[in-house]
Parts: sequence; structure tokens; C-alpha cells
Amino acid sequence: MPLTHTTSQPRNDWSLDEIEAILDQPFNDLLFQAQGVHRAHFDPNRIQVSTLLSIKTGACPEDCGYCAQSARHETKLEPERLMPVEAVLEVAREARGRGATRFCMGAAWRNPTDRNLDQVLAMVEGVHALGMETCVTLGMLTAAQAHRLKDAGLDYYNHNLDTSPEFYGQVISTRTYQDRLDTLDRVREVGLKTCSGGILGMGESRRDRASMLRQLSNLPAHPESVPINLLVRVEGTPLFGQAALDPFEFVRVVAAARVLMPASHVRLSAGRSEMSDELQALCFLAGANSIFYGERLLTTPNAASDRDRQLFERLGLAFEEVEAERTEPGACNKTVEHRIRL
Repeated sequence: MPLTHTTSQPRNDWSLDEIEAILDQPFNDLLFQAQGVHRAHFDPNRIQVSTLLSIKTGACPEDCGYCAQSARHETKLEPERLMPVEAVLEVAREARGRGATRFCMGAAWRNPTDRNLDQVLAMVEGVHALGMETCVTLGMLTAAQAHRLKDAGLDYYNHNLDTSPEFYGQVISTRTYQDRLDTLDRVREVGLKTCSGGILGMGESRRDRASMLRQLSNLPAHPESVPINLLVRVEGTPLFGQAALDPFEFVRVVAAARVLMPASHVRLSAGRSEMSDELQALCFLAGANSIFYGERLLTTPNAASDRDRQLFERLGLAFEEVEAERTEPGACNKTVEHRIRL
């Protein structure tokens, strides 16, 4: 039978043993539990849709073992400078036309300079004016930079924990785990929503996956978005030869994330192009209710848009319609409603 000690009420005091016990349940019991929690907080047949754009690609000084954008790895990626603002806004308009309600912009920096941030602020303001939710991932931030992003109309800041504190040193050496937690603290303190999750299939154990989920679910506030990434094995990166993760283990982590963070959007992120329709369907059953929509995720392939539409039709799923209070920089609140078309 499913565990009875887990409720759908948010908690921030999970023990590692409790989370490991959730992951260790019989598969059917875990999915039953996760689906019950999911239905208590969300329409189970609505999926939130985001689009992700790399606004500055490659030449990153970090050594993340999974990342094609690291200057330390010999990949075939060609570095690109920060995109012009109008070019970014054109992509955002196209994404909105395809049904995306959130536009995410990623730059391959350890941390932005104030000069670079000026240009990103203009992008945020422009996307915000289109009526879309805004999200950026720029690396580590100072408190002052977080304030400036908030004032420009940013909604979400993405900063993944990637894995457990125990396994982290086997993947990254140029940034500490505490660095990541500190950045999440700074953006949360200025009132930004957080987007934070991890990557599965890097050689970590199930206990490592439980430890990562414990870090996320025991934050002072659960991340509003929790991306669950499947490692994309990019040639030239240290993790290129890593063995593939058992698909059912991936579903278990999605289900556990739903149980532990019941009101968060759990997003299928990197690696979805390599997932079968059946695996994605199991993830939606397990409580995933957000996807990245479009042909690419920063520098790696994503599931084709036509395939997503066909899958949604087969499963009876619909893109989420978002009606939310938005605040224009320097203006009063107004309501923006996104009508999504399949």
C-alpha cells in the first residue's frame, strides 16, 4: 500500500530516510500516491509550456561535467556573443504564437557583469511587455543584481542544484554547492520566484537523488518550478560515456518531487528528445505538469513541437491557460490572460 505518512500539505523538514522510503515504494504505489497529490493541487490534464533561448552561448569558465558550453571541454559548440535585444524579442513573439506562456533566457556566464546585465534587463522588460512570464538563468548573482532584475519585471530566476551535495564534487569543481544555495537565497529575498531542480543520470545513486530532492524540498520556500533533467551525453564532455539511466528511475524521481513539493510545477526539461512517448506519459501520470516547448534547449535538441502536439492529443492533455496578476515596471497591476491553442 502507498505510504500514509505523506500528505499533500507542503513540508520543509523532510529527512533523507523519509525521501528514500518514498522512492523505494513499489512503482504502482508511488505513482498512485503522486497522482493523488497532483490532483489535489492541479488540473491533471493541463501542462504549462515554456520556451528556452540561449541568449549568450559557450565560452563559460565553469567546468560542469555535463555542459557543452564549458570552455574547458572540447565540444563542437561555437561560442556566440550576447544576442541583440530585438532578436531575442522576435523569438519570444514566435514562442508566444506557438503557445508558450513563459519565456526563459539563458546566458553561459559564471556571473553577469553589470554591463551585460543592462542588456538582459532590456530583454526582460521587452518579454514582460508581450504579456509572457519571464525567466532568466545567468549564473551567480549579487543581491543588487537580483533587485535590478526584479525591478525590470522578471518573474523567475533559474538556478539548478544539479545533484546532491555529496555527489556534486564529482561533477563540478569551479562553483560550490553553497554558491548555488546563496544565489537562490538572494533571488528569493527580493521576491523573485525560483526555478531549481537537477540532472539525473550522471552516475549518482538513488540516495544521491533522494538527497537532491531533500535539498530542494527543505528550502525556506519550495521552488515554484522544479525542472527534472535527464543527462544529455554530449561528445567532448566528461560525462559523454555515462551509462543511460533506467527510465523507471527517472519516473520515480518525478513522482517523488510531486509528493515532496505538491504545489510546484514539475518540469520535464533536458533529455526529453530521447524519451519515448510512453515514458513521457508515465511522467505526466507521476505529476509532471510543465515542459519546454521548441526545437532546442540552449544547445541541445528538444522534442519537436509537432510531436508534442500529437502526444498531447493522444493523451487528452491541453496547454495550460494562465491568468495571473502581473506588475508592469513603474505601473499598477494588470491582468494578462494567455489563450493557448493546440
